[in-house]
Order: sequence, then C-alpha cells, then structure tokens
Amino acid sequence: MGETGGDALSMTLNLGYAISSLIFLLFFVVTLTCQIKSRRYHPAFYWAVVVATTTVGTTTSDYMDRTLGLGYPRAAAILFSSVIAVLVIWHFSTGAIAYDHVVSRKNEIFYWVTILISNTLGTAAGDFTADDLRLGFERGALVFAGLIALVAAAYFFTRIPRSVLFWAAYILTRPLGATLGDTLTKPHVQGGLALGRISSSLVILAVMILAIAVTYRRREPEPGKPAAS
Repeated sequence: MGETGGDALSMTLNLGYAISSLIFLLFFVVTLTCQIKSRRYHPAFYWAVVVATTTVGTTTSDYMDRTLGLGYPRAAAILFSSVIAVLVIWHFSTGAIAYDHVVSRKNEIFYWVTILISNTLGTAAGDFTADDLRLGFERGALVFAGLIALVAAAYFFTRIPRSVLFWAAYILTRPLGATLGDTLTKPHVQGGLALGRISSSLVILAVMILAIAVTYRRREPEPGKPAAS
C-alpha cells in the first residue's frame, strides 16, 4: 500500500517527492495524534498510522535517493544507522525495547518513530535490490520473503531476543512490500505488470480494511464472556 500509494501521489498525480512527503507527513501527524490520545487499541487509528508511515516512507526515501542524489546504497546505510540509533536510545531510555505491550507514551513514540524510519529504509533497500543489484522486482521480493522466513526460523529454533526478531521481521516487510508494489505498477519494460497505481492502491486498501475488520471481529469477546487481558 505504501509503495503504490506514495508513487500514485508523487508520480501519477505528478506532485513530486517533496510535496508528496509533506502531505503524507501531515497525514502521519494527524493519525499519530489520534492514536496516542486513544486510551485503548482502536484498529482504525493504529492501521491508519501504519499506512501513513509506509506512504511517507516511500516518498521520503525517493526524495533522498533521487532528488538529493544520495543513491540507494548511501540512503539505505543512513536510514539503517538511524533505525539502530533509535533502538539503542530506546533501550537505554526505557530499559527495554517494547514491541508486544506498548502502554506508556514514551514507548509508543519510540515505537512509531522506529516504524517510520524502518519503512523509509525499506523503500531504499527494495529499490537497491531491484535496481542496483539488478535482481528485478520479482526476484527482489523473493529475497526479502526468504529473509523473513529465516527470521521466522530463528524465532522457533534460536534464543535470539524476541524484540530483535520482531523488528528484523518488521523492517523486512517494507522492502518486500516495495518490490511487490513495483511488480504491480511498473511498466512491462521494467518487469512490472503495468497496473494503475491509484487503482492498485484502492484495491489493496479495500483488502486491508476487510482483513482488519475480520481479525478485529475475532478479537471481540462473545456475549457473557470477559474480554481477554
């Protein structure tokens, strides 16, 4: 969703990377404010912030790579270093890197900052793999899917801290999404399916809303039963 949505604004509507980034950054601030002020988990707020981080991450990464001329490797290195720095500061600031039980405002801010930077990193990493390494979008997607499978194996067969595995998997979902999004929308000459960015974004958004509605409905307690803690 982030790749197709970000490209729809910056390329299809021809707003450019800078203007598109500002628009999505405003969307991020609004959705994050709603999420932080909410006193309980609200799927609409939570997933709206996730979508905001992926779209602003896409256009910001493209701005760094192309407009500023940093290139994919340099931008990816800067963003990866930034993710590590935030995680280290988070650990020393709170004593732990929360991922499955985020209740304090400080942890939540660190949580979303990490996601925002990691989603920006993901776009640069996906483009670097597809373009600079000449793997193309489909093979690039297979590479990142394979890396996520390795993280899953590490979860079951190693004692690596769960927080490390969570963030490794989360970071890898973004370049996977970037390469899959480009597979859908890039022209045939570039190895894509040449589907429309706006129509693809709307279809993906509809699927997301349906999936969120179904999973949230399953979380709700049955009548007469207490909610799970």
